[in-house]
Parts: sequence; structure tokens; C-alpha cells
Amino acid sequence: MGLITGLFSFFYNLPKIYKWFLKPYYLLSFLLCIAFLAVRKCPGVCEHLPSQREDGNSCDFDWRELEIFMFLSAIVMMKNRRAITLEQHIGNIFLFSKVANVVLFFRVDLRFGLLYVTLCVVFLITCKPPIYMGPEYIKYFNDKTIDEELEKDSRVTWLVEFYANWSPECQCFAPVFADLSLRYNCPGLRFGKIDIGRYASVAEKYKVSPSPLSKQLPSLLMLHAGREHMRRPQVDKKGRAVSWSFTEENIIREFNLNEIFEKCKKLSKGRSEKIEELGSIPQEDDHLGEELESKKDK
Repeated sequence: MGLITGLFSFFYNLPKIYKWFLKPYYLLSFLLCIAFLAVRKCPGVCEHLPSQREDGNSCDFDWRELEIFMFLSAIVMMKNRRAITLEQHIGNIFLFSKVANVVLFFRVDLRFGLLYVTLCVVFLITCKPPIYMGPEYIKYFNDKTIDEELEKDSRVTWLVEFYANWSPECQCFAPVFADLSLRYNCPGLRFGKIDIGRYASVAEKYKVSPSPLSKQLPSLLMLHAGREHMRRPQVDKKGRAVSWSFTEENIIREFNLNEIFEKCKKLSKGRSEKIEELGSIPQEDDHLGEELESKKDK
């Protein structure tokens, strides 16, 4: 069932995947993932590789390599069951495919394994995953502006994401949070983000650990008048995050976004009606003034 769901998701998002492969990060990741397959099947190269096949055909996979591929498929399917976005699905495939390539290359030849590991290290240093640049209604804070903005208007509720640019989980969550900001941003509900990888003092004040071991990134905090009302994920006594899925449905339900948004709409509608009533008063006064002036002239 998981495999069928994954295939449907792949074909449904095929145009988006095609655009991704035009970016250097995803293109190079894809090439690294199929590196062993290319070497094993490439004429002129595969003939010189060792093989454990009984027929001695070194240009085809032996039984141990097939086992590794099957194990890789099982691991990817298990990990993707908890993946939220398509980016996370693709990221899991890339990650475990590279690990499988390391094992396969070292098994064939130590020199091939060292060369592949070197290429992966160079790739990690020189290529960074693309940052989400889509539409959003999000205010970006720094260590000097966050407290001022959160406490400026007591009528505004803030949903703030504490993130770090180096975190793959935060990068995958970025389009989800941006979509929520487009749907629910209103005068009484605002969305914000702050990079606690850069501003450690903010992380300490709001008790969000940027350590990868704590698994607290990303963290969502709902604040009103500068005070925290709710956070996800929750943190246990040992400082580790309680497992929580960052799906749109979970966020909307846990933070009551629909209820807050409806209240904001009613308040804004009431204010606009009052403004219209107040705007009509001066016009009536002016009309009365004109009538009085005409009577005096008579």
C-alpha cells in the first residue's frame, strides 16, 4: 500500500520534480544516487569490476547487491511513512541511496569507496539545498526586533517558527508554514520566523534548543502579548522533543487556527462597519451647515 501511495504521489508531482532536477543541488544528488548503477552497467568499465555471480558476468548485479537494494527499498518505505512533504520523500530517497552507494562501492573496491565518499563530502560542502522562495505572509525577526513586535499590540496573536537554516526538517517545513500564512494571516493573527541558529540568545530566552540531538527544530510557538500559550513539539524532562508530525492538519487543529481566524474576521467586519458609520456623520453635519447658511441669507 505504501509503495502504491508513493507511486501515485510521484506521478502527481512529476512536473514539480522535473523543475527540481534543473537545480544543481537536486541534479547532483540524483547523479550521486545512481553512481553505482551507472558504473556497474557502463560498458568498458563494468568488465573490470569483480563479481560474485556464478556466470562471471560482471556487468550485472550479484545476489548480495540485490539484497542491499531490497534492504534500501524497505528502509526508504519505512522512513517515508512519516514524511510530510514531497521534499522529505525525495530527501529520504537521496540520503539512503547515497548510504547504499557507499556500501556497494567499498564492497567492490576500497579505492572506489574512498573516491565516492570524497565526492559526497565535496558535494555537502559546496552545494546547499535551495531555500524556499515562494509567496508568504511571514515577518522575519532578529534578536532586537522579536520582543518589540510580539509585545507591540496585545490584540495580535503570533504563531512563530523557531528554525535553523542548516536543519533539513526546517527546510522541508518552510513551504507548509508559508501556505498556512497565506491562508490564515489576518490583523489578529500574524506569522513570524526567527533563525535561532544565528540568534542563540533568543533560543535561550524562549527555551528552544538548536541542538540536533534535542530534535526541537522546527518549533512552533503561539504567543499573545509576548507570552507563550502553546508550543509544538512539546519537550520532556530530559529536554528532548516529544514526537509530533508537522502537517497542516495537525497545526490547524492543535493551534485552533480556524477558530482564531473566524474571530478575527468578525472583529474586522465590526470595525469596518463602525468606520463607515463614523464616516457618514461629517457628511450629515455639512449638509445641516449648508441649510443654516441658506436660511441666514434669506
